[in-house]
Amino acid sequence: MTLAQPILLTASQARVLGALVEKEVTTPDYYPMSMNALINACNQRSNREPITDFDEEAVRLALHRLEDLHLAGRARSADGRVTKYEHWLGEAFNFSRAEAALICVLLLRGRQTPGELRGRSERLHRFAELDDVIAGLQKLMEREPPLVAILPRQPGTKESRYVHLLCGPVDSAQSAASAQPGSVGLTRPHVPLPVEDGSSEDSGSDPRIVRLESAVRALQQQVAALQKRFDDLYRDG
Repeated sequence: MTLAQPILLTASQARVLGALVEKEVTTPDYYPMSMNALINACNQRSNREPITDFDEEAVRLALHRLEDLHLAGRARSADGRVTKYEHWLGEAFNFSRAEAALICVLLLRGRQTPGELRGRSERLHRFAELDDVIAGLQKLMEREPPLVAILPRQPGTKESRYVHLLCGPVDSAQSAASAQPGSVGLTRPHVPLPVEDGSSEDSGSDPRIVRLESAVRALQQQVAALQKRFDDLYRDG
């Protein structure tokens, strides 16, 4: 099975999917994964950006949606004593080892340069040259629909950054702002919300307007979440 239509994951769904892909390669003796192991993999402090604190309900809800999309779910070969989970990314996209490694690291760590991707994917797949990373990213960008996009190079940086599109289109201006010093720990991945019924009619069925409306709703949600965090910090202080 291959996916011909764009998919739209939330941040939690992307993290769960990325964790499953990573652990299949790095800890094969413990894959498929139990619920507790998967929660720990999502929330581990290393090789994750941002750091999360998912509980079982959040991971379980993410798995339900991933199963609906045929991207992950209960292991088909489970013995029945303990429920375990696996990803089906290979069936959905027929990735090469290089492509799977790049998508995995992008899911777990957000936007990155080719150099960062090469170093951080070492445990998943060894890229002999930086050009091999760029070639793999190019293949992902040429998919229909594209699975990766390149962000405009920011002033003062030598390399452009790449980002996966499994959570929808990424606004380059927002990505640049979230990369500024002082924003670490307060940012969240850009996750456009699904378009509500009837919004296409209100915008004249123009897909560009629909995407903009979705992006605005996502920004409003992020601002509300940040405001709540600041309020909590002020109250606790």
